[in-house]
Amino acid sequence: MAPALTEAAPEPTHKLSGFSKNVFPDGHKTSGQHPPVYSRLRPYSDFPQHIDGPTVWQAEDYREHPERWTHVFSDEEIAELGKAADDFLASGTPLTGITKALFPLPKLASFFNTVRNEILNGKGFILFKGVPVEEWGLEKSAAAYMGFGSYFGYFTSQNGKGHVLGHVKDLGEDPTQKDKVRIYRTNAKQYFHTDGSDLVGLLCLAKALEGGESDIVSTQHVFNTLQREHPDVVETLVAPDWYFDRKGEVSEGSDPWYRSAVFFLENDPNGSPRVWARLDPNNVTSLARFNSGPDARIPPLSDKQKHALQVLEETCSRLALHMILDPGDIQLLANTHVFHARTAYKDYPPGSVDDKGRPRVRRHLMRLWLATPESEGGWKLVYHDTNEKKRGGIQVNDVPPVCPIDAE
Repeated sequence: MAPALTEAAPEPTHKLSGFSKNVFPDGHKTSGQHPPVYSRLRPYSDFPQHIDGPTVWQAEDYREHPERWTHVFSDEEIAELGKAADDFLASGTPLTGITKALFPLPKLASFFNTVRNEILNGKGFILFKGVPVEEWGLEKSAAAYMGFGSYFGYFTSQNGKGHVLGHVKDLGEDPTQKDKVRIYRTNAKQYFHTDGSDLVGLLCLAKALEGGESDIVSTQHVFNTLQREHPDVVETLVAPDWYFDRKGEVSEGSDPWYRSAVFFLENDPNGSPRVWARLDPNNVTSLARFNSGPDARIPPLSDKQKHALQVLEETCSRLALHMILDPGDIQLLANTHVFHARTAYKDYPPGSVDDKGRPRVRRHLMRLWLATPESEGGWKLVYHDTNEKKRGGIQVNDVPPVCPIDAE
């Protein structure tokens, strides 16, 4: 049953600022996963039939024009990033405490500010190229990447362990164990989804032998297409009767799931609200332990919802822009208005060497989840933490931030 529009806003489950810097070096804690404030949700009848504007794009606009979405770092820019990373590491400050103030980029700062606006209010994606990850090694690459990220948002925790620097790498976990395993820790295909933050960044350290390639699509273009071809699917996706699995990454006193919608209208009654989305299909198809048997606590997916997931995936696939990340590339996306996916991949077998006799490195990407609060230009979301610096992410109790340099 859909929630009443008068339902009260949920209260924050934990304090988010004013912490000891010995535990939370920047003084702020990730807010975590939350249901929406249901009174801020809008019915299907309020959604536009068609969206125009800078956040709408088609793959055809970019497929043959990589210069429109790619920036190759110059030698001068790499030197500035490298010096800032060296200086930061020499300071002894933990990576979890990195901020713009502690990572000065006198020349790049203005450019990054322009890119940030394009990410938030334009097409929502960019590919940077040319970070010398092999020359710099893991620690310096991580410092440079974290410093880079501080110009676009605030680092949020990505899992129950508090990792603010994630590692996308096959750790041998079973992707069929959907209720226990986060898919980024496997080599399985990732269906079109969004991550639990405003922005997501991926720094490629090493490619797979085969696959592991990226597909992205404009959420707004997908919405327009669905409104034209499958309005019934859009109506299903905007209804707040979807359940999302927290996969055991739960704070004390919280339910192991939360109820929400997939498509939303921005919470901007005085403006022209934009359509945005939040979905990971693996987190809505992994709830059988709660929706079957004598102890069922939530309803299973309806036939309409299963159909909506299928049509959404097929539509995203049909409209997507394909890109390949090489070592030294940084892909930066806005989760609000870009869906992304990954093909399944096959790693080099153990003991493999390249044509120079060097050991092959298995596929490895560093990931950032970045928050862009409403008060600093972020989208007006329907959550109670929309103005928090570290809105979204995953936070379990008071687990402090951790920044592992290599994969777990």
